[in-house]
Amino acid sequence: MAAKHRRSPVALTVLALLHSRPLHPYGVQALIKLWGKDQVINVTQRATLYKAFKRLADAGLIAVRQTEREHQYPERTVYRLTEDGRRVLDEWLAETIIGEHNEYPEFPVGLSFIMLLTPESALPLLEQRVTRLQTRFDQVDAELRVAQAPGPDRLPPVAVVESDYLRAMLRAELDWLAGFIGDLRDGRMSWREEELRAFAESHTPEL
Repeated sequence: MAAKHRRSPVALTVLALLHSRPLHPYGVQALIKLWGKDQVINVTQRATLYKAFKRLADAGLIAVRQTEREHQYPERTVYRLTEDGRRVLDEWLAETIIGEHNEYPEFPVGLSFIMLLTPESALPLLEQRVTRLQTRFDQVDAELRVAQAPGPDRLPPVAVVESDYLRAMLRAELDWLAGFIGDLRDGRMSWREEELRAFAESHTPEL
């Protein structure tokens, strides 16, 4: 029986790419780039990928199939998916698509405490976020257009569905930020520390 292994985006990606055929870590990294999965999977540090391979192997979800050497390249270890790995891959895919657990991105946490800033000091921070998100949106949009351009290298639409989703989410957040920033600038959204403190004190139960 395979040891319990915590799900992560990188671990799920490794199992998914090994589903079709055995690969070495470098081959997995190349496929991540080829299929555009680097939009949602952070493997810029190759060490992160190698750690994921080791942990999956220790958990019995993947196993060494062979080692190979090609010309000037160093020796590479090729891994295959185990039966336990196939079962866990199915479980992880279902869990991530259904969304069994709440996801806690950082930005909503920051928004929940934006009241600790003044509206005037919050504005430039939100504008910086807009600039960063717009750059990211433009990048994803451009890469998606390339991936879907007519030609022999055109990726199947289902292969880039996560990039399409990411583009839609970025667009939605940019639209929301535009409205929120507009409310701050026009004074429709405002707050004062004294008012918030008074509200908190009047609604805090006795300890």
